[in-house]
Amino acid sequence: MGHRASDGRTAVERKSERELVVKRTFNGPLQLVFDAWTKPELFKLWWAPKSHGIPLLSCEMDVRTGGSYRIAFGHDAAQAMAFFGKYLDVSPPSRIVWTNDEGDDGAVTTVTFEESDGRTLLVLSELYPSKEALDEAFIGMEDVMPEQFEQLDELLLALDASV
Repeated sequence: MGHRASDGRTAVERKSERELVVKRTFNGPLQLVFDAWTKPELFKLWWAPKSHGIPLLSCEMDVRTGGSYRIAFGHDAAQAMAFFGKYLDVSPPSRIVWTNDEGDDGAVTTVTFEESDGRTLLVLSELYPSKEALDEAFIGMEDVMPEQFEQLDELLLALDASV
């Protein structure tokens, strides 16, 4: 199980047959990191991995327990790939839990935020319905998550500087 991917600061690890955990400490205060995950205008600045060259077309997020989200990627609306689901638990600024409903094998994602000395430890955990579903997702996650988190770190530095 000890398979890890890392860009030096993003650790991607399989915790069990069905669970994936990604950890990273961001150089930014808790509220700023939480805002970057919950405010669409900030979220869309870092979520799409730039190396893929696929722009974010839309980002709708009603971040509250019982709310929903829909994020669409693509070069045009006809070819768009969408991610959507519901927020099961939103406890600002420490925890967000949501479903990934775009397929039958969607995970339930939990993200927790914990501040220490002006930095924020983020732990993202995804629980899949089967080992096979995680096997498939893991391939993409190893490359994508470190890049996304690197982009979030860059955004936080820019936001922190402008505060």
